Amino acid sequence: MSADDATTSPLAFSGQRLDWRDLPRSVRTRIQALAGAQVTAETSATTGFSPGFAAVLELADGQGVFVKAVSPEQNPESPELARAEVRAAAALPPQVPAPALLWSDDDGDWVLLGFEVAPGRPPLLPWRPDELEVVLRAVDTLAEAEPLPGHELRSTAELLADDFTGWATIAALPGAELDRLAAWAGSTGAWVHEHLDDVVAWEQDALAACAGTALVHGDLRADNVLIDHDHDHGRVALIDWPHASVGAPWLDLAFMLPSVAMQGGGTPQDLFWSRRASAGVEPERLRAAVAGLAGYFAHGALQPAPVGIPNLRRFQAAQGRHAVAWLRDLA
Repeated sequence: MSADDATTSPLAFSGQRLDWRDLPRSVRTRIQALAGAQVTAETSATTGFSPGFAAVLELADGQGVFVKAVSPEQNPESPELARAEVRAAAALPPQVPAPALLWSDDDGDWVLLGFEVAPGRPPLLPWRPDELEVVLRAVDTLAEAEPLPGHELRSTAELLADDFTGWATIAALPGAELDRLAAWAGSTGAWVHEHLDDVVAWEQDALAACAGTALVHGDLRADNVLIDHDHDHGRVALIDWPHASVGAPWLDLAFMLPSVAMQGGGTPQDLFWSRRASAGVEPERLRAAVAGLAGYFAHGALQPAPVGIPNLRRFQAAQGRHAVAWLRDLA
């Protein structure tokens, strides 16, 4: 894959977003009632994959709020993800750098979420070493956090039980589909062919490898991070929590690194073992988790695009190549 593939193309990947005027009048009225003031301007989010409405709204009282609004019309799964994000917001302890959920509303069709506006911008890509360091420090902090008592989050293993079956599914494909996978995998394709039985076996241990009591974001990437350079040494906000769960404290670091490699930030193997979250992690346990992740990306890359998210499969394919390359390093 060329440098342009690794660092430029994935930046443009996002869901199909609505503007303020695209929302039904009743939804706009409800948002303004929840926000406590009329909306005077919007700034749409330019990153992330969730279809629907996602924008910072300026209000007549001088305040601002970041609002997400989704219904099944944009994507059948989006409302459930929004409801999961409400549950996640209630589970975040104070030390986790994430915007607070100010209000939410759910009429069974439209799900509305209003967050405090986090200052800052997404990281510049390709990754700058100083910005990657400040983000990885935030991931170190997250690795030490546990969800608040009484939370409703599922375990990571339960959440990923259906996702971490990619290699087993691929192994059952006809030869032509395996050839398509080899073409997708590029330079690692021959290795996958030769070691398919091994990666299936490693994947079978992936869910057990995820066990733990830490708070896991589950979907950290550059587009789910904001950096505020007006704060000393940079302050990070970790956003978009619908995939939050409870698992091993090193999972967010491991799951993020293929996207970091894809966007020019360095080698996953070197980055992982350089962070304090990796202390004491058994290499076989890491290999199992990376096998599960790589299989998820590899199988996902071969599927049709979901409704409202036309570029997701290309993004998964780009991450998947780096996840497979890391898995080869861990073999």
